Amino acid sequence: MSAENQELRKAGLKVTLPRVKIYQILEKAGEGDHWSAEDIYKILMESGEDVGLATVYRVLTQFEAAGLVVRHHFEGGHSVFELADDQRHDHIVCVKSGLVKEFSDQRLNDLLDEIAESMGFTLSDRTIYLYGEHKDAKDK
Repeated sequence: MSAENQELRKAGLKVTLPRVKIYQILEKAGEGDHWSAEDIYKILMESGEDVGLATVYRVLTQFEAAGLVVRHHFEGGHSVFELADDQRHDHIVCVKSGLVKEFSDQRLNDLLDEIAESMGFTLSDRTIYLYGEHKDAKDK
C-alpha cells in the first residue's frame, strides 16, 4: 500500500483517484511551495487528469477537516494549501504576484517564546504572515 493511501486511510478518508492525485501533488511541492486550489487544478489538467475544479475544492476541504492539510488565508482572499506538519514556520507573501514562500528562523522562534514567557504564556501555536514585493514580481 502506498504512503498516500495509508495517510488517507489513517485520516478516515476513502482512497479515491482524485484524493490520491491531489495528495501526491501536495507531497511533491518544493520546499516552501504553497498552491491554491486553482494551481492544483492546473497541474492536474497539464498531466491529463480528468478532475474538475469543484472536486479539487471538495477534496482540499476534506483534507483540511481531516487534518491532512493546512489552509492559509492571505489578504485579498488568497488561500493556499500545504501538507500539515509539526514544524514551526512562517510565510512571506508577494502583494503583486501572490507568490507565497515559507521560512523558519530559530532566532525568531526563540524571541517569540521569550515574549510569550515574559507575559506568562507558553506558546502552543502561532501564525506570522509577512507581506512585501518579490524582486521578480509580475502583476497578477
